[in-house]
Amino acid sequence: MLLTGIPLSGCGVPTESEPRPLEPSVHVANPDTPTADTSLPPGAAIEKLYLVRNDQLVGVERRVDRAPALDRQLADLLAGPTEWEQDDGYGSALAGTDFVLGAVLDYGTAVVTVGGTTIRNDEVLAYGQVVCTLAARDDVDQVRFVLDGQPLEVPRADGSLTADPLTAADYAALIAVR
Repeated sequence: MLLTGIPLSGCGVPTESEPRPLEPSVHVANPDTPTADTSLPPGAAIEKLYLVRNDQLVGVERRVDRAPALDRQLADLLAGPTEWEQDDGYGSALAGTDFVLGAVLDYGTAVVTVGGTTIRNDEVLAYGQVVCTLAARDDVDQVRFVLDGQPLEVPRADGSLTADPLTAADYAALIAVR
């Protein structure tokens, strides 16, 4: 049954005698107008790095063209915060160090080769940055450090040393809650 001529009064839509422009509920940015954050490169993937702010580990996300390989992500971490991140108060306990020589993935364990055992007085944060950054990857379950091919004892957040593989949980006390 088709009903026609039913008045729309009472449906909550006011009547107007003249058309009026409506504000769109979705605003589309003009591609020629820069957005507020131009420091992030355009990309379809997110790279998560753990940086330091106020003596805590903070996960930051960067947009990248594709998911980075393990060694690329580690290199990005070692390069430190971008200028924008520095302006926002982020730093790195790895800045000015060259103790990490590289990393390989061994069945879900990121094996990080280091070239020395001393970083600085904030070495717990430095190891935490590496562990949390690599453990944030989908293909990494745990992180192990080696020196000259032998397991290396590294500090956990509680200051205890271990040569066992580590996870972000070992540094949970240092991770900032956002």
